[in-house]
Amino acid sequence: MIQRHGLTPIMHRIVEHNGVLYVGGIAASDRSAPMKGQTEQILNRIAKLLEEVGSDRSKILTATVYISDMALKGEMNEAWTAWFKPEEMPTRATIGVADLGKDTLIEVVFSAAK
Repeated sequence: MIQRHGLTPIMHRIVEHNGVLYVGGIAASDRSAPMKGQTEQILNRIAKLLEEVGSDRSKILTATVYISDMALKGEMNEAWTAWFKPEEMPTRATIGVADLGKDTLIEVVFSAAK
């Protein structure tokens, strides 16, 4: 059975199938923040989204992180490693992209177990 959660004008925020949660791109709300701040906002938003569907950060399986400036990857990693317990880190790919939209430094797509 497929369940869809969080309808937006262009997609569902989460699609659930066979106990796996597929989560569309998450960006920061305050895009005036630096990379570390935008990353922290995204991670806090991820925690809330997962809680709403009965999961949590320890169940994140994999993440794809898109960043607009690879020189800022260290700042993103600071927030990332502070948020996850070392034993609960998911697999991750970080991809540099030319543009994520005005003042958007980072966007995260991930999957988690329910």
